[in-house]
Amino acid sequence: MAGSNSGQPQFIASTGNQSFSNAPLIQNADTDQIVVPDRKSWKNLFAYMGPGFLVSIAYIDPGNFETDLQSGAQYKYELLWIILVASCAALVIQSLAANLGVVTGKHLAEHCRAEYPRRSNFVLWILAEIAVVACDIPEVIGTAFALNMLFNIPVWIGVLLTGLSTLVLLALQQYGVRKLEFFIAFLVLTIAGCFFAELNYAKPVASEVLKGLFVPQLKGNGATGLAISLLGAMVMPHNLFLHSALVLSRKIPRSVRGIKEACRFYMIESGIALMVAFLINVSVISVSGAVCSSSSLNREDQASCEDLDLNKASFLLSNVLGSWSSKLFAIALLASGQSSTITGTYAGQYVMQGFLDLRLTPWIRNMITRCLAIVPSLIVAVIGGSAGAGRLIIIASMILSFELPFALIPLLKFTSSETKMGQYANSTAVSAVTWIIGSLIMGINVYYLTTSFIHFLLHSHWKLAAVVFLGIFGFSGVAIYLAAIAYLVFRPNKKVTGLLALTTPESREMVNNSSSTSMYCLPREDIVNMQLPQRRQTEDID
Repeated sequence: MAGSNSGQPQFIASTGNQSFSNAPLIQNADTDQIVVPDRKSWKNLFAYMGPGFLVSIAYIDPGNFETDLQSGAQYKYELLWIILVASCAALVIQSLAANLGVVTGKHLAEHCRAEYPRRSNFVLWILAEIAVVACDIPEVIGTAFALNMLFNIPVWIGVLLTGLSTLVLLALQQYGVRKLEFFIAFLVLTIAGCFFAELNYAKPVASEVLKGLFVPQLKGNGATGLAISLLGAMVMPHNLFLHSALVLSRKIPRSVRGIKEACRFYMIESGIALMVAFLINVSVISVSGAVCSSSSLNREDQASCEDLDLNKASFLLSNVLGSWSSKLFAIALLASGQSSTITGTYAGQYVMQGFLDLRLTPWIRNMITRCLAIVPSLIVAVIGGSAGAGRLIIIASMILSFELPFALIPLLKFTSSETKMGQYANSTAVSAVTWIIGSLIMGINVYYLTTSFIHFLLHSHWKLAAVVFLGIFGFSGVAIYLAAIAYLVFRPNKKVTGLLALTTPESREMVNNSSSTSMYCLPREDIVNMQLPQRRQTEDID
């Protein structure tokens, strides 16, 4: 970070690969933005409300519902503690993503492009794109299931109809970022209301639910697989790219106090949104566990519980709790699937813009991602039916879990680096906690991958030569996976990022001691326009 002898506040604003001192990010303020008042007040929290709810959608998408239903059906409340741990980890990790954007003015994908060599950057981009598609697959299938439940539309036709959600997204964009965020919050609360009503129908035993939340246990390889699926569905790699970019739509004071306040309020806002998502996930598992452990189940319902998916859940709830319960589940599933369209589109756009410096019109980007998700979903829905589509959701969730290190490690490295974050870098305690969280997630992934592969080899009926070949191929893949993780962990950060903050102790002290000094950072025009290309008016939050 360059120093200054003038005693005046100095800024370094990043545009592309260049940095210019004392240059604003955009030249005019006539853009759709939310202005955070330059005052010390808890009311400022309302100006920061919004990005957390967009991010929280990824924690209550159809992929989460699928894994929640299966964990409740097979293990009752035993895996609830995974949701608690994953939610706490998600709050810490999402807060780091928000901090990275607030402090540096660049989102995670842009930092990756600046930091890593071209080949490494290309691989990270491919993995990020796969994560976006893997996130979109459950949304496509979940929406198709919801349409089937409500209107008896065949699943494969519902998969095709999900492409029309692009038009819904474009219709929402023209009304402004604040209205879009309110709409997303409304959908989240709708999902919450539906499942809280389901709880009233199912009436799970509170003491057993609390035991499942606070007593960790994993019984069997199947429980480990579902635990990884729950982690993959809760802590998603594309969400780290998304959150670090969404915070750039706010106009915040660039004083030390203003930056610290922004980081603190974004953490509080994320905590509120993720708490709602946590309660929804707990409700889904509790309803599934209570219904499938009921003594009044007939043989058909018991068979459904043994291989429960989103489509079977509707019939199960209808048979056990009544038709209204089934309709509530379908409405929640439809709201979840459609709201996921927005976060998936934005995440894909930010990933492409950040890694490749390539921007596409939102509807084109949405159609590309949606087509990549529709093709495998349609093939599986036609060949394997609803059961095959349900298994595809589980596979997509596990892909997200295995890909998490390739977004999480760069985030931890960047936010712990003083060359990128300056005085706002993670403390030793925060760094230790976040690295422990990341190491545990990666360790569980590697353990499950190796044990499952060994079990497959030992119990396969193939010839010895084929088993040996698969063993060499599989363990080579594990070695490459571990080597890639080690590369990201041990490679030192080499690029110094210009911080969007005051650069000298004198200037920081001047701003802190002067109540009349107001230093603002205008929001990123490319980020704002990527979300809302049609609006051109400023919105102040008083």
